[in-house]
Amino acid sequence: MTATTIPNSPAQTADTSLTTSTRQPAGLKVIFFTEMWERFSYYGMRALLVLYLVNALGYDRQNALALYGLYTGLVYLTPMIGGALADKYLGKRRAAVIGAAVMMLGHFAMAFEPLLHLALGLLIVGNGFFKANTTSMVGDLYNGESDPRRAGGYSIFYMGINLGAFLAPVVAGTLGEKLGWHFGFGAAGVGMALGLVQLLWGQRLLGRAGLMPHQEAIGARDIGLILSWTGASVALVYGVINAWAFVGPWHAALAAPVRVLLNVGVIAAILWVIARPSKDVKYEPLTRADLGRVLGIIIVMFFVIAFWTGFEQAGGTMTLFADKQTEREMFGFTVPASLFQSINPLIIVLMAPVFALIWTRLDQSRFALPDTAKQALGMIVLGLGFLVMAQAQNLADLNGKVGAQWLAIVYVIHTIGELMLSPVGLAMVSRIAPARLAAMLMGVWFLSSAAANYLAGTLEHMLEGSGLPLYPFLASMAIGAGIVLLLITPLLSRLMGLRKSA
Repeated sequence: MTATTIPNSPAQTADTSLTTSTRQPAGLKVIFFTEMWERFSYYGMRALLVLYLVNALGYDRQNALALYGLYTGLVYLTPMIGGALADKYLGKRRAAVIGAAVMMLGHFAMAFEPLLHLALGLLIVGNGFFKANTTSMVGDLYNGESDPRRAGGYSIFYMGINLGAFLAPVVAGTLGEKLGWHFGFGAAGVGMALGLVQLLWGQRLLGRAGLMPHQEAIGARDIGLILSWTGASVALVYGVINAWAFVGPWHAALAAPVRVLLNVGVIAAILWVIARPSKDVKYEPLTRADLGRVLGIIIVMFFVIAFWTGFEQAGGTMTLFADKQTEREMFGFTVPASLFQSINPLIIVLMAPVFALIWTRLDQSRFALPDTAKQALGMIVLGLGFLVMAQAQNLADLNGKVGAQWLAIVYVIHTIGELMLSPVGLAMVSRIAPARLAAMLMGVWFLSSAAANYLAGTLEHMLEGSGLPLYPFLASMAIGAGIVLLLITPLLSRLMGLRKSA
C-alpha cells in the first residue's frame, strides 16, 4: 500500500459556502437526534440504577454507590480507547454504529437480573466506541478551527444530549418505579435502537464527517464488520467477568497506590498498541504548537475532575436524598425519586440556545473570554449550588424531610454551571486537537468524567471519619479549583495558542 501523509490540522469536511453564515450544518441535526436517543437510554438506566440496586436487589447504600461509581467511571474511561481505535482503524462513524449496537444489547440485558454484570459491561464497552466519536464528529462538520459556528453548534448538540436526558427519567424512570424495573430498562433499550436507526438513516446529511479518507458511507457491505466487532465485544465482556473471579481478590489485596499504577500501566499499554504509528501511513510530526495544545487539554482535564465529581452526585447521593429525605407527595401523587433528575436537562434544553447565542456573540466581540475562564466560572457556580445543598441536608437531618424546592434550586444552579463548562470544553477540544489525535483526545477529555464518576460513588465513604461533611467539602473543592483555573488562564491561553475563543 502506498504511504499516505496526513496533516495535523483539523480536516475541513463541511460545506465551505456556509463558513460566513450563522446557519448550522445540516448534519448537526442527525448527530443531535442520535445523541438524544443514546442519552435517553443512558440516563434512563442511570436514573434507575442506584434505586434498583438498593430497593430491588438489596444492596446497602455504600455498595450501591460504589457499583454506580465504578460503572459510570468506566463508561467515561473507555471512550479514550474507542477514540484511538476509530482514529487508526475504524473511522468515527463506523465506531459509533458498533457502539450503538453493543449498548442496545446491554440495555436489553439489564431487563434480566442474572445478566446485570454482563449488561453493565456491554454498556461500558459500547459507550467507548460511541461517545468520543459522535462528539468528535460534530467538529468534523465545520470548516476548520476558526469557524465561528462551532461553539454555538456544540451548545445545540449539548441541548440534544439533555433533551434525551430529560425524557429518560420521565419515561424510563417512571416505568421502572411504577410498573416494574424491567419496563424501565427495556425502554432504555428501545431508545438506543432508535438512536442507531437515526445515525444510519441520516448519513446523507453528514457528508464526509466521521469517515476516513478511503471510506464511504456505511452500507450493506459493512454488516459483517459491524457484527464481528459487536460479537467480539460480547465475548470480551464475558471474558473479563470470568477472569475477574480470579484476578479480583489479588487486585484488591494490593496497596491503593500500586493498584492505581497498575491500572494506569495497563491502559497506557492498550493505547500504545492501538495508537502506535502505522507502517502504511506517515504523519507529519507534531509541532511545538500541537504539543502545547495537547498539554493544555490534559491540564484543564484535571481541573474539570473537581466539577464532575460534584455534578455526578445527581445519580447517587442526591437521588438517595430525593428517595429518603425529600417530601414527594404532590396533589395526591407520589413523584418518583428518579424524576428529579429531569430538572437538570429540562433547564439545559430551555437555556442552551440562550448560552449558544451568548457565546457566539461574545466570542465575536472584544469582550471574548478564553474557554478556560468560562469553565472556571462554571466550577465556581457549581460550588455555590453545593452550599445550598449543604443547608438542605442540615434541615433534613433535623426534620426528617425537606421540601422538593431545595433539590430543584440546587439542580438549577448546577445546570447553569454545567452550561458554562461542558459544551465549552467539548468545543475547545474539537477545535484545537491535532486531527490525527482528534477522537482519542476527545476520549482523553472524558477521562475527567471517568475519574470524577468513580470519585462521586466513593467520596462519601472516603470522607467517613474525617469530620468533613460531603456537600461543604464539594463546595470548597469546586470553588477552589475554579479560582485556581481562573488565575492560570493567561498561561494556558499562551500554551494552547489561544488568546480568546474562536
